[in-house]
Amino acid sequence: MTSDSATRGGQDLWASGVTLFNAGHWWEAHEAWEPLWLQSTGPERHFLQGVILLAAALHKRWVHGSLTHRNYHKAVKHLEQLPPGYAARTRGVDLAALRQEVWEALHDSSLRPVLPLPDGSGIL
Repeated sequence: MTSDSATRGGQDLWASGVTLFNAGHWWEAHEAWEPLWLQSTGPERHFLQGVILLAAALHKRWVHGSLTHRNYHKAVKHLEQLPPGYAARTRGVDLAALRQEVWEALHDSSLRPVLPLPDGSGIL
């Protein structure tokens, strides 16, 4: 696989995961992003681990009824290791807003956090 096709494949996996996440299919989003995480290093690995754990936190809360939020707190530890502005530059993600939206959604089943799609829309 060439570098360009690997990049396109990574963008497709990211976009697929974002679409699933935005639809409330958090476990499936986690599964879509896992291959990217397995191949990543450095800040990208922390970013992907963080969003995977945020998705897992939402899944555990609203599918399994967990009230512990352990995955949320693990996600925050990974996201705090990122250089300032990393997620906004690389994925268009405002991490402070995402963390707040996920925290609120963990407490209110009517709320759904939304990640921006690679085209910047965040709309399904």
